[in-house]
Amino acid sequence: MMQPHIRLDENLGVKYAILPGDPGRIDKIIPFLENVQEIGFNREYRSVTGTYKGVKVLCMSTGMGGVSTAIGVEELANIGLEALIRIGSCGSLQPEIGLGDLIIPSGVVRDDGTSHAYIRDTYPAVPDHQLLCCLFRSAKELNIKYFTGITRSHESFYAKLEEDQVPYWISQGVLGEDMESAPLMVVGRLRGLKTASILNNVSPNKEDIAKTIGNYVDGDSSAAMGEKNEILVALEAFVKMEEM
Repeated sequence: MMQPHIRLDENLGVKYAILPGDPGRIDKIIPFLENVQEIGFNREYRSVTGTYKGVKVLCMSTGMGGVSTAIGVEELANIGLEALIRIGSCGSLQPEIGLGDLIIPSGVVRDDGTSHAYIRDTYPAVPDHQLLCCLFRSAKELNIKYFTGITRSHESFYAKLEEDQVPYWISQGVLGEDMESAPLMVVGRLRGLKTASILNNVSPNKEDIAKTIGNYVDGDSSAAMGEKNEILVALEAFVKMEEM
């Protein structure tokens, strides 16, 4: 059945999806693919399919924040997707994580609102173990630097309360923050999907991401390289999943 928001249906015949937030980031993925087809663009959900090393992949933007991410995950589950990898940006909370370095979360603090609409707060936000191992192997084989550990998903971008919480999470060793990884992992697991996330650090430790995000938007070379690296790691992980 045609899904109301993503405007895709079961005839897609794809198991794997890369999920950037920004529809414009689809253009950064396309050069890595063959047999590219633009198949939909409704609201924030822009979709293309293509092949990478013979593996068919869907690339679909999910917009900004947990609500639109969850809608996308629900509708992808409805049409038979099996594994989803978010490629996104984040702000780092630890000084050793440089601009353009990748973070692959092994678990996520659920400070978003969306995941709490689904299930009580004691339920964890964790990636699929098999998919996570494929990401680690891919990054190592590509010689791409990455960090792994706990990250945090939050709900707002400019709220003063959000600023006040940051020192606490720094002190607890949380690596970085985004808004989509927790809802992706919680909703995905509840719907029987394998999910994982790769985050490109676009904001150095203790700097205001509302100010430093411009480095990413304006094409800072380190952040741009991080974006390329997260795309490659995700695609290679799907190749490894297909080989299992």
